[in-house]
Amino acid sequence: MTRATAVLVLSDGTTFEGEAIGALQPGMVATGEVVFNTALSGYQEILSDPSYAGQMIAFTYPHIGNYGVNDDDMESDRPFCRGVIMRDLARRSSSWRATGTLSDFLIQHNVPGITGIDTRRLTRHLRDVGAMPAAMGADEEQVRAASRDAEGTDGIDLVAEVTTREPYSVGDVEAPFLVVAYDFGIKRMILRRLTAAGCRVEVVPATTSASDVLARQPNGVFLSNGPGDPAAVHGVSEQIAALLGEVPVFGICLGHQILGRALGATTTKLRFGHHGANHPVRHESTGRVEITSQNHNYVVQADTVPGGADVTHVNLNDGTVEGLRVRGVPAFSVQHHPEAAPGPHDAAYLFTEFTDLMTVT
Repeated sequence: MTRATAVLVLSDGTTFEGEAIGALQPGMVATGEVVFNTALSGYQEILSDPSYAGQMIAFTYPHIGNYGVNDDDMESDRPFCRGVIMRDLARRSSSWRATGTLSDFLIQHNVPGITGIDTRRLTRHLRDVGAMPAAMGADEEQVRAASRDAEGTDGIDLVAEVTTREPYSVGDVEAPFLVVAYDFGIKRMILRRLTAAGCRVEVVPATTSASDVLARQPNGVFLSNGPGDPAAVHGVSEQIAALLGEVPVFGICLGHQILGRALGATTTKLRFGHHGANHPVRHESTGRVEITSQNHNYVVQADTVPGGADVTHVNLNDGTVEGLRVRGVPAFSVQHHPEAAPGPHDAAYLFTEFTDLMTVT
């Protein structure tokens, strides 16, 4: 099967030639912020992670799609990313679990993409200059013009695009713990980990007030992962601040950043973010190094963490804050993904720490 030619143009004018895949049709131009992911597998979980809303995902691993796709590996109902970029898209699937090909998946879910480009050159460029907006399509002149107008993620409330519109429940009604989970873009594997730890989870929209949460009489509150700039999710940090001391709180990824802001810390954008399943993180109290799965462009700025909180984890690649714990209050968070979908399970113990907090209180 012959694929149509296509180009990817970054906002600084850097151009890559390739072939159109997925929903990238003639005359169409797709835009988004380009970030690279270093995971060797788990492309379906990555594509269906709501945290990628507003972004195009460039895979550093060269061969993508070889084991196909299946319903069990979806992290949400559909992909929220703006596009996908890869070196080589497999034409067939080799796994017995596969119910379809990645190519068909991209078409089914209307995800535009480009293959056949030099992803090594792209990654090295993004490492040097940082994540940036881009455009892809068939007509280079049209794509180049669109790349100059493409938006990044700064100051945009992307959580509003991915959060649930109505509350829903997951897990056994007889479970020992009731957890209210703020949906900033929650992944299904997080819900599986929470229910496996003995929780019934009531998932609520990101705009839910602290009083509405407490009215549900939860044993704990969970702050989920999600996309984009935490400073743009207006009003949420104030609601989380009102919950501190009232009920145990556990946050992951964007939830960690929002907890940090609720404590008075500042969040800033990294140059190219952390996206992959192989990031080393040091647990400060034990000195243990954990290999973690990560997906974020923003971090809690270390020198703004208030005196009432401790940094519990540190990223060994760049020294950024990877975990917080509030002194005297049952609340903690991590920047990485202990549910590990995809990725290593080194940090899975954090779900047990959450249930231990709820047991004590």
